Amino acid sequence: MLTDVDLPAPGLLWTRWATIAAALTGIGYADVWFVDDRGAHHDDHGGSWARLALLDGARAVLFGYDREHSATKSADPPIDVLHGSPDWLPWDELTELDDLGFVVWHAEGRWSRARYSDRIGDGLVPTVGAVLSTENTLRELADIITDWGRHELPTPAERDEVRDASEKLLSAAVRGEVSAGAFERLLGRVESLDLAKALFAAGRGGITAGTRPPRIQPGERPAMRRVRRLSEGEHDRLVWTALRDATELRRPAPPVTDALDALVDWMRTRNPERCTVLVYADATSLSAQPGDHPPAERADEPRWQSFRELTDLARALRRAEADPRYGRWLWLRVETTTSEVRVERRYDSWPWWWEDDGVSGPWRTNLAEEVNARAPQWIPSWARLLDPSVAYKP
Repeated sequence: MLTDVDLPAPGLLWTRWATIAAALTGIGYADVWFVDDRGAHHDDHGGSWARLALLDGARAVLFGYDREHSATKSADPPIDVLHGSPDWLPWDELTELDDLGFVVWHAEGRWSRARYSDRIGDGLVPTVGAVLSTENTLRELADIITDWGRHELPTPAERDEVRDASEKLLSAAVRGEVSAGAFERLLGRVESLDLAKALFAAGRGGITAGTRPPRIQPGERPAMRRVRRLSEGEHDRLVWTALRDATELRRPAPPVTDALDALVDWMRTRNPERCTVLVYADATSLSAQPGDHPPAERADEPRWQSFRELTDLARALRRAEADPRYGRWLWLRVETTTSEVRVERRYDSWPWWWEDDGVSGPWRTNLAEEVNARAPQWIPSWARLLDPSVAYKP
């Protein structure tokens, strides 16, 4: 099942894209919006990107990813944004992309995409919004002067001049007649203007006289491709279930350390009669949950002071007890009374006393870092489930 997408015609999208690309290139920014033989590109150099490619027969494909708004990548259940797509897409490139938030294609006079709820953001509009309307493109051209070119437009007259020059440049691009004069009217106020670079980029984009936009060759659908069968959340839950079912591997007791004594002393000052500490920790994260007798907060101390102190003590203990062969514990439970200390460490299994709150992990990448640092005989069987390929078929 497919969904129609309301987008401008491919040629109009391309013209706006190429105009922005040429203007930015002309003032020294050739790698944000740009055109090459594979199509028109946008890369914000922060993890968001998009590409528009034209093919013969009035066909086109627009695909990309927004680091903040492509919820399709992590949707639960998973979304295959290539489901139902045509054979002529650039499959070799598409199937290599780990981060793919949207794919839309134009054929027979309309844009289409795989069907998923409009409430699930795919990142298309945030990523390529500058070319989705004439007004957006004119605004982007003005930003090229003020933001990229660092030229202020303090008066209405100057802003009107830039607006007029932008309109004329965009009109010339639509006609395929962009000239040096069109760039000079808009970009001449920016000191870094290089007209030759602007014209070269415009020619590559097919918006100068005697040029045409590049076309890519039709692709060929692979006989098999990786399709996500587990969402990020489902993959997490698969690992967590295996952790709960696992048993601890037999390993030597950790050495006696001053770090444990320091933690115990701290617990007894916080709750002298009885105190319980429950901790999960890995190389990059640490979380704590209240036991039956949690460390007491003090009225005169800053918020989170107790947690910060516990974090430092737990990490120090974890480092002191680490072994290069069998690794470091992931969960720790310590109970103190005035005369006793009970310690439970979990290296390989999710303890019954640790509640799954759904927000504090443990996360697969962190677990992989932990278990992969161990000697082979101390790597638990569930570690194979951490491989990202587990979430895909075939």
